[in-house]
Amino acid sequence: MKISKEHAEHYHWGNQCNGWHLVKNNKLSVIHERMPANTEEVCHYHHEAQQFFFVLSGKATMEIDGKQIILQANEGIEVPPLHSHQMRNDSQEDVEFLVISQPNSRGDRIPV
Repeated sequence: MKISKEHAEHYHWGNQCNGWHLVKNNKLSVIHERMPANTEEVCHYHHEAQQFFFVLSGKATMEIDGKQIILQANEGIEVPPLHSHQMRNDSQEDVEFLVISQPNSRGDRIPV
């Protein structure tokens, strides 16, 4: 079945951040997210879920186990289970990215 951001399940998180569920089942989650300038996610890790973050537009800072990695548009990074991570937008522009989780990370998020 065809899916678009315009028709996907939408939610708000953090400080004015948005997410759209493109795939949402127990085995896989694909979310399109938007973070305005100077916003961040809470640092956390997952027991089971492995994740892949892929920047569609803008510039994001991903911190994994205390190490900062800058992701530009068309760049991504995998985060294995049990590794603390935090996505931030330290820029003055919106950043849009995909978060792919396998299995679905719902209920598997532990704040650091």
